[in-house]
Amino acid sequence: MGAVVADDGPSGVKAPDGGWGWAVLFGCFIITGFSYAFPKAVSVFFKELIREFDIGYSDTAWISSILLAMLYGTGPLCSVCVNRFGCRPVMLVGGLFASMGMVIASFCTSIIQIYLTAGVITGLGLALNFQPSLIMLNRYFDKRRPLANGLSAAGSPVFLCALSPLGQILQHEYGWRGGFLILGGMLLNCCVCGALMRPLEPPKKSEAAKEPAEKKAKKKLLDFSVFKDGGFIIYTLAASIMVLGLFVPPVFVVSYAKDLKYPDTKAAFLLTILGFIDIFARPICGMIAGLKWVRPRCVYLFSFAMIFNGFTDLMGSMSVDYGGLVVFCIFFGISYGMVGALQFEVLMAIVGTQKFSSAIGLVLLAEAMAVLIGPPSAGKLLDATGRYMFVFIIAGVEVTTSALVLALGNFFCIKKKSEEPHTKEEAAEREELNKCEDKTPEDAKVDSIEVEQFLKDEPEKNGEVVTNPETCV
Repeated sequence: MGAVVADDGPSGVKAPDGGWGWAVLFGCFIITGFSYAFPKAVSVFFKELIREFDIGYSDTAWISSILLAMLYGTGPLCSVCVNRFGCRPVMLVGGLFASMGMVIASFCTSIIQIYLTAGVITGLGLALNFQPSLIMLNRYFDKRRPLANGLSAAGSPVFLCALSPLGQILQHEYGWRGGFLILGGMLLNCCVCGALMRPLEPPKKSEAAKEPAEKKAKKKLLDFSVFKDGGFIIYTLAASIMVLGLFVPPVFVVSYAKDLKYPDTKAAFLLTILGFIDIFARPICGMIAGLKWVRPRCVYLFSFAMIFNGFTDLMGSMSVDYGGLVVFCIFFGISYGMVGALQFEVLMAIVGTQKFSSAIGLVLLAEAMAVLIGPPSAGKLLDATGRYMFVFIIAGVEVTTSALVLALGNFFCIKKKSEEPHTKEEAAEREELNKCEDKTPEDAKVDSIEVEQFLKDEPEKNGEVVTNPETCV
């Protein structure tokens, strides 16, 4: 779990680490931006929806919740679709779904219809784009993968800073119906990003090599064997605990500032500060994670990022004025960006390329439950106590706990396990290797002569004879 898995990809092709991979990275940047920023950007239209349908704020907030729930909860479905049809077709269909949901929502006459269109259909479309884009990024990048993950993750804060002001302009000029229609048209760009996901072509194989390939079992639509990997289980548990508190501070920091009697514009500016810092934190963290000494220990860097984030929440709970909240947003933006840049990089390192498509779907499903529980439970705590301090403390404790689960689980359960032979056969192989290392050069020479003579005597049993004894051994 602590080391990077060397994997050439399911098609047997090595990741090019460049070339068309940069186009794939650009597409992943756009998709990540839409997936994470869109549920927050839609909240700009909530006031008009409240007036239009005579409902409460909690009713409109369900639109964002459903979008996020679809993005996380449909992970296994996306994995099955990708393993069955491939990344590009799934993303093209997802782009159409995302656009269609917003376009239909612009003609809705009740909030329930908006839940089904802007919530379920658009959310499903974004999910069918987000997961395959990460899978393709994993296939195109290996040595530069941490940097690629950091750059693609930067799409989230960039789009958040762009879509929120754009949504306000669209609402002012065209109303919520016109705004939904235009945003639906913008989501068609997901189809363009899907078209960029060109599959890697396998090398041409000889006829002799084709036969073993045909005998291979069909690829599983959802590979549950990842649960046999202790590293994956520890990561999933830690990620689920982390998500309980990770998204709480950004949701409540603006309300916290308003509660301290600061103007709405000044309070909203806190998110702008957070997003601006986040834009630079993600690619920089990706570059650091790609360093030769750091990359094999990437899981510990991820644990540090979570501890940093949790400690920032605990310190933020003591803020009593606007200056304190600004400092909190700066440090939260750094730590939040680090977590965003590393979370999928660490998962890729744990499971490898072949199982990543199934692993990410199962992890997102586990996180979906935590996403639905986290912010609402924090809201209930706020209603009960009336103090934001306790909300930030609980969030900090949850994120810090997840960091300890990941780091300690990796150190005690995974690292020690990999240092010792798992089975008696492995122990026997090690003993045999040690014996071979103790042999004299004369013994090695005799062994190579015997092997060469054996190959010459029985060519039919061994197929094509390779005359180089070293290659045969």
